[in-house]
Amino acid sequence: MSAQTYWQAWHEPYADETSPLSRRLRLVQQHIASWLEQRSDERLTAVSVCAGQGRDLIGVLASRSDAQRVHATLLEYDAGNVAAAQAAAAQAGLPNIVVKQADAGRLSSYAGRVPADLLLMVGVFGNISDADVERTVAALPQVCAEGATVIWTRTRREPDLNPAVREWFRDAGFVEQAFHAPDGVRFSVGVHRFESAPRPLEPAGTLFTFLLDARRSLPEIR
Repeated sequence: MSAQTYWQAWHEPYADETSPLSRRLRLVQQHIASWLEQRSDERLTAVSVCAGQGRDLIGVLASRSDAQRVHATLLEYDAGNVAAAQAAAAQAGLPNIVVKQADAGRLSSYAGRVPADLLLMVGVFGNISDADVERTVAALPQVCAEGATVIWTRTRREPDLNPAVREWFRDAGFVEQAFHAPDGVRFSVGVHRFESAPRPLEPAGTLFTFLLDARRSLPEIR
């Protein structure tokens, strides 16, 4: 049996319902549920970037009678997390969820999966360079449908990039719907709606490169 990777161990705090990670998950899930309530479309497309084990989207859809409306792609690079997400989707009876092992930092991974009505970028912005965050936000019109919702997270450790991230979303044609910065924790959750014109996907492009630090021993919310 292979050793557990850092990215699989990162999910362990979910076992504690009071952990910051669990608190962040509940906030994200609330906004996913709200998005579903606001959309009456018979078919909706969702993409989760660096989806991990898919607890946010799968957790919401598993309890909804209208889950079949959502056709989702979960992009995840870690093979163990891919297997866990696939098992969770199957157990929840969600055949419209596809878990794809791929590098979500490459736009080619999105071909045939976008434009998305919902884009989840949970745990992404804190693991890439500031320049890549800016580049990624600027490129989101390539993967978002008109009126799409983007739910994103980032740590507020110093220097806090969140004010800049919110400005970058505005510059890319998004309108902020919500921003949470709870007391006592360092995570933030943002929700933006795409109010501009989508752009064609340029599959040869790159969004970001994950910054992997071999010295990491304990998972951290980023």
